[in-house]
Amino acid sequence: MRKPLKNLGILALGLAGVLSCNAQESAAIHISADEMKTNLEYLASDDLMGRKTGTEGIDKAADFITTIFEENGVKPYYDTYRDYFKIGDVDAFNIVGYLEGNDPELKDEFVVIGAHYDHIGVGKEVDGDTIANGANDNAAGTTAVVELAKYFANIKDNKRSVLFILFSGEEMGLKGSYHSAKRLKEEGIDIYTMINLEMIGVPMTDKDYLAYVTGFEETNLAEKFNEYTGKNTLGFFEGAKQMNLFKRSDNYPFYAEFNVPAQTICTFDFTNYPYYHHVKDEVSEMNPEHMANVVKAIIPGIHQILNTPEKEIKMN
Repeated sequence: MRKPLKNLGILALGLAGVLSCNAQESAAIHISADEMKTNLEYLASDDLMGRKTGTEGIDKAADFITTIFEENGVKPYYDTYRDYFKIGDVDAFNIVGYLEGNDPELKDEFVVIGAHYDHIGVGKEVDGDTIANGANDNAAGTTAVVELAKYFANIKDNKRSVLFILFSGEEMGLKGSYHSAKRLKEEGIDIYTMINLEMIGVPMTDKDYLAYVTGFEETNLAEKFNEYTGKNTLGFFEGAKQMNLFKRSDNYPFYAEFNVPAQTICTFDFTNYPYYHHVKDEVSEMNPEHMANVVKAIIPGIHQILNTPEKEIKMN
């Protein structure tokens, strides 16, 4: 039995080395809270009138996002960044950015990183204000996806290909994510995993992890992610299970269509933020430093997902 124990020790040392490298990489990652706040301020501004799907406000948000993609070399996946669809009589569109993988074989496998960029438009009037700006829901998640797109487009070391998708129609019943998942399925794309960012504008309290992941028990994503980051980055939130949040955000259509790991990262736990679908969901209530910390913390995990030789994230 001594020889296997010796090998196990070598493996443990190797793993420790990987985690140490990941920790060093994480320390070297720079994500600007100021830049995230600037983007958040525009996306959640009164000028965009709550970004309701089918309005001029969400059209402006789309232009803003695609300009950042263009400036950072994130290409459109289709002929344009806008992937159009209908919700009844409403003209809607998702924004789909693309980074091709640099490995001849792995580039045919895709990771989807997404967030919904729409909100409800207007809400119940409070102190003369009726604009539901949707800073936490979900300009925060949108801003995070934009930062991730900028980061990976600039380091250019992803072996697998990436789709950065900003969904509209989420507030109307996950319409945008259902559209993208169905279309990509029909096109025969090989999706490895899908990571969705939702309501990360304020930190959780009294938790030993940074963010929770919905559908925690569905896959080994949290376990592998924490191995990749070398930290307790993603945890289990009982409230997410009780309220079935796994099926209530834009990750779920990808899980349903592809039967692959597709989960949402979130820091809203229903006790740490009182302004859900409320006109006071404003930038002034957000914590940009926390948002930047979330993005910085998850980058090493996403980096490994994009570059491991095998698909290590699996369904349970």
